[in-house]
Amino acid sequence: MLNCEVMFMAKYSIRDLEKLSGIKAHTLRIWEKRYNLVEPKRTNTNIRYYDDGDLKKILNIALLNHNGIKISKIAQFDNAEICNRINDLSQNSNDAASMIDNMVISMVELDEKKFEKTLSTSLLKLGLEETILQTIYPFFEKVGILWQTGVIFPAQEHFVSNLIRQKLNVAIDGIVGNENPASKSFLIFLPEGELHEIGILFFHFLAKKYGHKVIYLGQSVPFEDLESVQRLQSCDYLLTSFSSSLHGIEINSYIQKLAETFREKQILYSSFEYENINKQFPKNVHRVINPEHFIQILKSFK
Repeated sequence: MLNCEVMFMAKYSIRDLEKLSGIKAHTLRIWEKRYNLVEPKRTNTNIRYYDDGDLKKILNIALLNHNGIKISKIAQFDNAEICNRINDLSQNSNDAASMIDNMVISMVELDEKKFEKTLSTSLLKLGLEETILQTIYPFFEKVGILWQTGVIFPAQEHFVSNLIRQKLNVAIDGIVGNENPASKSFLIFLPEGELHEIGILFFHFLAKKYGHKVIYLGQSVPFEDLESVQRLQSCDYLLTSFSSSLHGIEINSYIQKLAETFREKQILYSSFEYENINKQFPKNVHRVINPEHFIQILKSFK
């Protein structure tokens, strides 16, 4: 729901609105001129910008438009009507894209109640695994890109991460007696300096759900700790992820070091930085493209 009393925190370019809403900048300009939906402000140097209120209005309008309401009709709504329509969609929509849009709005507004409601609706309608695959993971792919390009504040990303982390930890703790006769063991961790934990928590949940053993080390694990753990409890697979603290050649050298140090083990990694990563790693290194791909790997064990 549009919060009309929010304190403005940031300035956004039209490209930022495009990234957050999924509406092309050209289309947003047409909406401005033809329907006067938002009116950009200007800096002292005459550069156009948008504030938090504009962003939230565009996100809500984009959500209504995505759900089949013509922009000419939306332009006739006042803020209260937009809020009512958004609330109706939140209660009735089964569309994962709409749920993701609602999560983005909740993140921008730091609205815990709305985020919890959207997430709970998805969990009831889809179950946890499909919620992960259809809403949470695509949402965090979008958030990861927005965070790295500076469109959202780290605090906003931490806000939603903590809410989802709570749900995942409860779900992981609830998996009991589900061991696979052909189970493998996974050491799951983030490299030192990496703090974006949600992705590997997804993988932790999925590995346990499909009956595999997991040693979960979490965030920012020093390399020597991996060696110590492997000496104490040897695992078949080492699974890690890269988001923001390591880039390009650093990721390449880290993965190479993993492959060489743990020659007898299989190394699995995921990363938004894939375009800059070496594709010629040793044969024991494999990229995990997304959770669906990881599920395929888990199901392949006989």
